Amino acid sequence: MKVIFQQDVRGQGKKGEMKEVSEGYARNYLIPRKLAVEANKDNLNALALKEKAKKAQEARDRALAEENAARLKDILVTVRSKAGANGKLFGSVTSQEIADALKEQHGIEIEKNRIVQGDPIKAFGNYEVKVKFGFGIDGTLHLMVIEK
Repeated sequence: MKVIFQQDVRGQGKKGEMKEVSEGYARNYLIPRKLAVEANKDNLNALALKEKAKKAQEARDRALAEENAARLKDILVTVRSKAGANGKLFGSVTSQEIADALKEQHGIEIEKNRIVQGDPIKAFGNYEVKVKFGFGIDGTLHLMVIEK
């Protein structure tokens, strides 16, 4: 019997995958536990619609990532930080502080784990920080750290 897995089943199949299994296993275990559904015409159409929606969402996410990467080229984000004598910061500028400043100043929301800092930022000045948007799209964020 052909079934479409609704959840990952170890050793059998992954969610969304269609696979041939024994009829007893499908009827007595997979279907009652809602781990799979029978691969009939209606369920196959539903699976195709889900795949189509997933691809459309991925295309929208990719377009948004490209748009945000292009917007980053033209903007400067300013982060204010406290420092001691000789201009060294107390601690360093974190990815969360950069993400918060970007959202506050320019309305671009980026998760902190997408911001990649080569070395910790521990002094005032101008920096270029890499942002990984996914889908192989990277951007460069121009950052200025100034005294609070």
